Amino acid sequence: MSEKPSDDQPSASEIPDDVWEQFTRDTERDIRSSAPKEPSARARMVTERLREQDARGESPPGWRTGPERQRTKGRPGRGRKLWAVLGVAVTAAVALVALKPSLLPGDPFGTGESGAAEASPLPDETAAPTAAPGASDAETPTLDRPFAGSPAERWADGEAGIVLPEAKAVGAVSEGRVEEALKLTKKLLVGANLDPKTVRGARPTAALSVLDPKQPELLDDLDTGLRSPSEKHDPVTLFSRFDPDEVRPAGDVIKTRGRMTFKKGTQGGVAVRADYTFVYPVVRADGPTEVARTIVRRVLDVELADPGRYQVTPGRLLLMNYDQEIGNSSCFVNDGYLHPEFSSSRSAGPDPSGPARDPYDRSRELERGDGGDCGTVTRT
Repeated sequence: MSEKPSDDQPSASEIPDDVWEQFTRDTERDIRSSAPKEPSARARMVTERLREQDARGESPPGWRTGPERQRTKGRPGRGRKLWAVLGVAVTAAVALVALKPSLLPGDPFGTGESGAAEASPLPDETAAPTAAPGASDAETPTLDRPFAGSPAERWADGEAGIVLPEAKAVGAVSEGRVEEALKLTKKLLVGANLDPKTVRGARPTAALSVLDPKQPELLDDLDTGLRSPSEKHDPVTLFSRFDPDEVRPAGDVIKTRGRMTFKKGTQGGVAVRADYTFVYPVVRADGPTEVARTIVRRVLDVELADPGRYQVTPGRLLLMNYDQEIGNSSCFVNDGYLHPEFSSSRSAGPDPSGPARDPYDRSRELERGDGGDCGTVTRT
């Protein structure tokens, strides 16, 4: 027995023809829009190309984990210098734009997203990180945004990244002496790594003025390197210097991140350890405005000794030890300058053979005295 239509549910025969035809058209349109679509010729071509590359073992690395485009070299000594090589896979670039078109300069598709806006500053580093920074968007650095695609985009600018800890008395060493030691250490770091004159290859006078002249062997070694650099005496082991005839800074900002600690020293004073990473964006001195980055991590142990007990100069630091690791600089050139590699070219020389390292990873300790063979870096 069929159910009789209710008064508020008209039968099909009672529906006007024009309403029924509109319902039929809408239903057919919804079915067509939800049906699977055949991939475009472009999509089929990209898919087939990726399949062929995978079969040959040539699949490009995932962009979120950082393409293996920066490779570095190191040499024996107090630290290591790293050399970079850039390899770009076209298919990977196409996939990146498809996934996040806002990564194109200027956000041409109007997504409203901005890498610069997303790069909120990090809080100061007060303890050793527990892991490397997370993967950054695979953006290409430009003159407007030379730190794009780098964890350093969220780091502090220059001296603002060298934040002194609160000074406190250490044993018989007064709070005032501790504060003096911290300020002198910052002056040394700034003069050696951030002073525009030093970075452009001039003599690091401000940094040298902090060191105690009663360490003659140390100063003689540094003077020899500045005057006649060689593999044995290379000033970049302590000073960040670029050849002005080769490159120039890409802007006025050097990114800085690190921390400073202190304890009772061995010379009747206070010992300070400084562990900082500096990121330098540069362009060729007389060529295209392609931006490359060199990353320098330095660990210094200094001491402000007691002049009443030791033959030291008041107000000067004893440099007890210094180590460094330098990313994206040729280790086979010992002329007293850092030599960045650009993505559009690579220097001749042996291929890297050492382990891969992340130059932004501040969670690991530098291995003193372990320069070894040239290695690779995962990003710059």
